[in-house]
Amino acid sequence: MRTRLIAAVVALLLLAGCSPAATSASSPSGTAELPTPTIGLTYIPNVQFSPFYVAEADHDFTTAGVAPTLRHHGTSEGLFTAIAAGEEQFVVAGGDEMLQARAQGLDLVAVSAYYRSYPVVVIVPANSPVHSLADLKGHSIGIPGKYGESWFGLQVALHTAGLSESDVQVKEIGYTQQAALATGKVDAIVGFSNNEAVQFGLAGFATRSLPIASGTVPLVGASLITTADYAKANPAVVKAVVAGMLAGITTTVTDPAHTLDASASYVPGLSGTAAQTAAKATLAATNALWTTSSGAVDGSFEATQWTEMADFMAAQGLTAQRVDPTPAFSNAYLG
Repeated sequence: MRTRLIAAVVALLLLAGCSPAATSASSPSGTAELPTPTIGLTYIPNVQFSPFYVAEADHDFTTAGVAPTLRHHGTSEGLFTAIAAGEEQFVVAGGDEMLQARAQGLDLVAVSAYYRSYPVVVIVPANSPVHSLADLKGHSIGIPGKYGESWFGLQVALHTAGLSESDVQVKEIGYTQQAALATGKVDAIVGFSNNEAVQFGLAGFATRSLPIASGTVPLVGASLITTADYAKANPAVVKAVVAGMLAGITTTVTDPAHTLDASASYVPGLSGTAAQTAAKATLAATNALWTTSSGAVDGSFEATQWTEMADFMAAQGLTAQRVDPTPAFSNAYLG
């Protein structure tokens, strides 16, 4: 999920946590008699996590029977470090990132989709000669680094175009995609439809976004993840967290004005005019990720997409071996 300022790692993981600033927020609605799991949000407070803020504000979690703490990760924290240590019981991260972590020994399981579609796109200036992925041949492409969803998405884009890494110039530019593309440091960047693509528009820099696949992307995007042990021991808690999150997504999609009001308590500076404008644009772009093609909120997973992801990641060397996708996800905790 924009998910995504992922850097170097800890222990078994090669993934690092995604947050440009260290920050955490405790649930304001903790209720002593209810279970109080911690949900890790792997980015700074941002309206991309509004469903959780709304679910807190509207008491969707407590109605479902749980009083969670929302915790934003710090700069150098591993993506799955806290959940592996038992300091978090849930985390929002890419299904592909989780599958890579499973290959490294973590018994994680995705219990609900958060994004229904994959957010990564290739972005070029509006006047670029690149009009298709195949046109990227010979051009430079900026990515934060060779890890995480941007890197995985680039692999899909190159595969779709019939290109290899040697056909392009991959430049690791950190999280400077906007400046790098605007100043011509790179010809294209790999970014997110609800982040970089939105930021370019707000800055008045005209761009075009190229889908990384002609059909369904063989990767699973942001998901609600827990450990297999926790899910087995606490099925009612898992169901409650899933229910609260999906209720929050529904409200976020249908009532953006209320969403912004609720999110203001969690996102610093959101009440400012410029911040409100940016937040509205981000919410509009993220709505397409939270919902199905028909506009429905649905947390279920498609088994075929997980199978395709396992095959693709193994073929591209993103996992050392093919990971069995069957135990990696479950629809059993949906209402």
